[in-house]
Amino acid sequence: MEAVQKDHRYFVVLIFLPFLKVAVQQKDAVTVHLEEGMVLDCLCPWNGNLSMVSWNKVPDKEPVAVFHPEYGVAFSQHYRERIEFLRTTPMDGSISMRNVTHQDIGLYHCSVQTFPQGPWTRNIQVEDLDTPPEEDDSPEPPTPEDVRVDTELVAERNNNLTIKCNHVHNGTVYQVILEKMPHSEPWSIIGVCKKVEGGLVGEDYSDRGEVSCADSLDVSLHLTGVVPEDSGFYRCTFSTDTGVQTTTVLLTVAPPGGFSLSMYMMYIYIGAGAAGLILLMVIIILAVRHSRKRNRREEYKVKLHPSQSQNNLYENISVCSRAKKPRQIRNAPVYANMQTIQSYKTTAGYPSANLSINQQRKQKKPHKNRSS
Repeated sequence: MEAVQKDHRYFVVLIFLPFLKVAVQQKDAVTVHLEEGMVLDCLCPWNGNLSMVSWNKVPDKEPVAVFHPEYGVAFSQHYRERIEFLRTTPMDGSISMRNVTHQDIGLYHCSVQTFPQGPWTRNIQVEDLDTPPEEDDSPEPPTPEDVRVDTELVAERNNNLTIKCNHVHNGTVYQVILEKMPHSEPWSIIGVCKKVEGGLVGEDYSDRGEVSCADSLDVSLHLTGVVPEDSGFYRCTFSTDTGVQTTTVLLTVAPPGGFSLSMYMMYIYIGAGAAGLILLMVIIILAVRHSRKRNRREEYKVKLHPSQSQNNLYENISVCSRAKKPRQIRNAPVYANMQTIQSYKTTAGYPSANLSINQQRKQKKPHKNRSS
């Protein structure tokens, strides 16, 4: 029963710790390297009676641990069995941390309540020195427009998806950090793969998927039952002996049975084919109209100049300077077809039809002897 009451009191203390005011505070934060068994020093510089020591993680003021000389210690769920108060001196509020992960990176605030001089505080920044610090030139988180995307993925809701980051550059990789940036939110670490003396170590901080590390330090995130909250940017930062290299993936979640990447590409191909067909039809129509206009102009020219309607077929034929001489007609008898008349006897000086023309001429001439 007493243990339950003590836990209740510790819980109340943890809730009201962020509202406590401090009188003396160390301005500059002390930097500590993230490592196994790291020590966060919080030793009050003056003498007195220690009333309580509390640790918070900012900026969310997440409770970490509380020490009270009479009631003992209390830890939050995430740090339970991982933190130990050193208590080297009566005014020492330092702690040590084991089984560290990259989630332990951040700013810690230590507050020592003393009597009679009051509280004393200290800030400690835990950093991973293997990762280069962020540039101070961009204090605000990058916008989606500023992120350079190397790969785009489209997944349907409720389907499974694996996001892979493979190292394709030269150099030896000794650490990979997988981060996620939802739209209009800062980057957050969801997985780490690194090589240590004991071999390969993987850290999984993802609430929605499972982070896997390969021996080559290629990292992958397997998502089961994709939801719209999984959409956003995923970045893999490779720390190598030649420098830092990044790969960014953009994930878009579509409703089931709705828009997908294959349909998107199909629409692109259909649109391109339709545009090409329309362009071809326009070209054919313009060519036909041009041909008709040209024929109409030719017809109009022919009407204005009829002499030019037909081409001279004899333009290339040389014309003789003089005409041929007419052939001379030789003396030859002339024959004529005359109607045949039934022969009859000559009477009263009418010549017979059967007589030749010369004979008839002779008969018409008066005989000289008769006239004498």
